[in-house]
Amino acid sequence: MDDKEALRVGAAVRRRRRSLGLTLAAVADRSGLSVPFLSQIENERARPSARSLERVADALETTIPVLHAAADSARTVDVVRADGDGPGVRRVARGGHQLHAKEYTGEQDTGREYQHRNDEVMYIADGSVEVEAEGRAYRLERGDTLYLSGGVRHRWRATEPGTRILVVAVAEHIDATFDTRR
Repeated sequence: MDDKEALRVGAAVRRRRRSLGLTLAAVADRSGLSVPFLSQIENERARPSARSLERVADALETTIPVLHAAADSARTVDVVRADGDGPGVRRVARGGHQLHAKEYTGEQDTGREYQHRNDEVMYIADGSVEVEAEGRAYRLERGDTLYLSGGVRHRWRATEPGTRILVVAVAEHIDATFDTRR
């Protein structure tokens, strides 16, 4: 791993610490490292040794490979080129990122009901769509957006030729559920 890669683990450390609701002081107590050093790691001003990073990972109830994977996904830049004009489904973002995005074109009607763990947004770029969610029917036209909270059962179908829909959701491997007990 080069110096730039080693430094970038800081954002992953910060995200993990915050997801656990921990302060820097709590992580310092758990890891035996100082608050200033942990702050420098998170702000990418210090490069932790393998042993220090292991102590941080243990304190955050995770592993070094998980932190590296989170750091890798945090810095990915990926261009997805348009593939022709035919109907179908096209991934707008590839890989195991925090967002999942697809573009649907043509007269899609699978008749299938969906229920996703996390929130999603449906944007109608062209055409129109009928969506059934929570026992209600919605007709969406070009430029309309529908937001669905995680766990909402829904189904949709394009209602005219040339319909293009962009669906962006928090990826299923991300735990973005809100715990009201915290």
